[in-house]
Amino acid sequence: MASSKENLKRAVLWDAEQDKKVKCKLCSHRCVIAEGKLGLCQVRKNIDGTLYSLTYDKVCSANPDPIEKKPLFHFQPGTRSFSIATMGCNFRCEFCQNWQISQAAIESGRIDGEPITPEQIVEAAVRSGCKSIAYTYTEPTVFMELCNDCGRLAKERGLTNVFVSNGYQTTEAIDFAKDWLDGINVDLKAFSEDYYKRLCKARLQPVLDTISYIANQTNIWLEITTLLVPDENDSEDELKQLADFIVTKAGADVPWHISRFHPQYKYLNALPTPFESLERAYEIGKSAGLHYVYLGNVPGAKSESTFCYNCGRMLIERVGYRILANHIKNSCCPDCGVKIAGFEL
Repeated sequence: MASSKENLKRAVLWDAEQDKKVKCKLCSHRCVIAEGKLGLCQVRKNIDGTLYSLTYDKVCSANPDPIEKKPLFHFQPGTRSFSIATMGCNFRCEFCQNWQISQAAIESGRIDGEPITPEQIVEAAVRSGCKSIAYTYTEPTVFMELCNDCGRLAKERGLTNVFVSNGYQTTEAIDFAKDWLDGINVDLKAFSEDYYKRLCKARLQPVLDTISYIANQTNIWLEITTLLVPDENDSEDELKQLADFIVTKAGADVPWHISRFHPQYKYLNALPTPFESLERAYEIGKSAGLHYVYLGNVPGAKSESTFCYNCGRMLIERVGYRILANHIKNSCCPDCGVKIAGFEL
């Protein structure tokens, strides 16, 4: 386990407790950590009554991606986002697609990565022609110190910042980031407490609270993704509840990405999501009143593209992460003039 001083960064958002314990306020686990111990994410350590990040100078992934890969479809479409990650996560999702880096510290205590500074990250983003920096692949909340330093430098260079997140941040963490965080895609993995407890080792309500808070109390652009797992979170009743929640608590303009599941990590005894299930979820979202519903991991599907919810005009034609055509004019549909949410950002 990394513990030498050059690998340590004093953590943000924690309180000192009695007996040299600390209480982390970054995520909704709100870990109380004894001296010498780690939080549930396994990358934040109490050393002599002070909480430190063990991953600040251990970047394990850094490369340009299409912004659509996050997925963010209404935020700077057609641009590239310089995507970075460090190891660690505050969830234990049994189907995690990036488990090699998100779960390594949890399973083996291993924290790998390169000592890349925030200045170097921002410079690489500018040099590669990216318009934003994405904190992604693993949960960005647990490397908030690096996100904060990169994010503020990025804003000075004219870049935006986006999170791809499980939505387990505290309101304190959202407030801490909202001055430099411009967009976020939150995984709303299910609408079931049992699902979150059994498959993610977390709770549903904090994610719902995060979504509502971001949508109603900040200017951060929000999109939501649900990975549709057969026989786990794909019932008609649950999907109706989930879609209704987005409409009533976040707003009809919040895009909902419904993503196809493929067996991963520990969850291998299931089949990929049937396309019929994805289509049914799509129709449930539209019937609930959502203006923008997308299907993911199904390249070539019509529902990858953006349509005007008012007149039906195809506005952005997509195949996978590629934009073939963008007809939006001044953030509006060129045919009926209705405003298309997000495109003024």
